[in-house]
Amino acid sequence: MARIDKINYYLDIAETVLERGTCLRRNFGAIIVNNDEIVSTGYVGAPRGRANCVDLGYCTREKLNIPKGQRYELCRSVHAEQNAIISASRADMIGATIYLACHDAKTNELYGDVEPCSMCKRAIINAGIEKVIVRTSRTEYKIFNVIDWVENDDSINGSEGY
Repeated sequence: MARIDKINYYLDIAETVLERGTCLRRNFGAIIVNNDEIVSTGYVGAPRGRANCVDLGYCTREKLNIPKGQRYELCRSVHAEQNAIISASRADMIGATIYLACHDAKTNELYGDVEPCSMCKRAIINAGIEKVIVRTSRTEYKIFNVIDWVENDDSINGSEGY
């Protein structure tokens, strides 16, 4: 039996984490890893104590026909990346990698053509995370170097996101 590589190992964990997501559009799972240790995990969901979209049975942005990647202020959820960052200390995130997996909430199919939204990119930059790795297929992924987002200010505008 072939041993799974480390990146896909962590992406598998991120994919398991997304199963807790409560979004009716897309569910992301995020894990932050530093020095080969998991620092924190996060998934998409409403702030603690508030009703989730799956519990309400509707998505406000979907009801208003708002395209993906726009008008996040109307979304009930905290994004997976944000929840993972909130759960970690900054010292543990300096130089870390965040691994992301996304499923379409309706079909549960892997949705690999994504990257963090502009809000999450800003949080990732401020957290001190160095790399973002997004699962694109069962064994493939794309890597984003966060320094590229810092050096190219326009890179945090117009992301696909949720």
